[in-house]
Amino acid sequence: MSRILVIGAGMVGLSCARALAAEGHAVTVVDRDPPGDKCSFGNAAGLGVTEIIPAAVPGLALKVPGWLMDPLGPLSLRPGHLPKLVPWLWRFLRSGTWPEVERITAALATLSARVYEDFLPVMDELGLAGEVHRVGALWVYDTRAGFEADARFRALRRRHGIVCEEISGAEARALEPALSEAVQYAMVTPQWSHVADPKCIVDRLREHLAARGVAMVAGEVRGIEGSSLALADGRRLPFDTAIVAAGAWSGRLAASIGERALIESERGYNTTFPAPGVTLSREVIFAERAFVATPIEAGIRIGGAAEFAGLDAPPNYARSDVLAELGRRYLPGLNIAGGTRWMGHRPTTADSMPVIGRSVKRPDVVYAFGHGHTGLTLGPTTGRLVAEIVGNRPTSVDIAPFSIARFS
Repeated sequence: MSRILVIGAGMVGLSCARALAAEGHAVTVVDRDPPGDKCSFGNAAGLGVTEIIPAAVPGLALKVPGWLMDPLGPLSLRPGHLPKLVPWLWRFLRSGTWPEVERITAALATLSARVYEDFLPVMDELGLAGEVHRVGALWVYDTRAGFEADARFRALRRRHGIVCEEISGAEARALEPALSEAVQYAMVTPQWSHVADPKCIVDRLREHLAARGVAMVAGEVRGIEGSSLALADGRRLPFDTAIVAAGAWSGRLAASIGERALIESERGYNTTFPAPGVTLSREVIFAERAFVATPIEAGIRIGGAAEFAGLDAPPNYARSDVLAELGRRYLPGLNIAGGTRWMGHRPTTADSMPVIGRSVKRPDVVYAFGHGHTGLTLGPTTGRLVAEIVGNRPTSVDIAPFSIARFS
């Protein structure tokens, strides 16, 4: 029986722990605060099986200046972080060509195709099967130009088996009467789902694993030294295999063994409104404004925005307020009183692909991080792959595109 340490108690780390424990390994999860706030908690509650298009696409660079100057725009950048962002940004922009978009999309589609096969058994095991609402998602657009600009992405998704049903703004409002007249064009992706409460899933999974003998250790991992994890308080935790699933902090751990991972915290914000005054039956994606509205158990969650400010800067909750204002623009009856604001560190790589696979430097270190907006969606699939890697078995999908070696 091998000693396996999983660094990170978010959805990805816990999914890895579950898959490894099921195969008889002695598994310990190490996290600064195992039950504490995680990126998984503030997920917009979507199972984004359609999210296979990378963030860097042709023409994106031309939009960035306008987004940065727009107080209601989807992007913000703290100037002091720019020097640290440059290597990531350079690789990000280089990824924005059609050949790269098609290559990355094909790789991500192999992961996305497995989502329900891997996710639903976890929910059954946790007694939460009824919390998955398989009702699709509605993508809405203000303008014909915005809708037509996404035509190539709809075609690309369709090539990989994703259904994209184009409908009118009036048909969108028939599906979701709370929407304003600003919505002129729309698309339905029926394979999308949303869950009632992402935090409940992560909490239940952690408690489920602890009850089955997976140890949970509180401690901040500063690096990997020899065959031990070095903790901030001076402790050393020995391992036979270490799984790095620490989200946006994983780049620091990879660097401790001499490997480069171009990963940034794409800080995301949301506000959850407990008495929204309007109803939605599915997740609505406001494609041109890059935010979403999801009906969850706690009310309606308005989420989105991307802020680049690093791991240590304090939250700027004005970004949450911007999302609330946008929500009222498109959902005119939305009551924004009593909203709960949140910020989390989305672990986003420069090419929008996660890092999954063995370290190039050390075969006893396995990486499972960098899922961006899809940690909840791809957690169980990543757990399956990590268990296959540790067991030296063929993996369910080709993991070569996800190797950390691509950043060296």
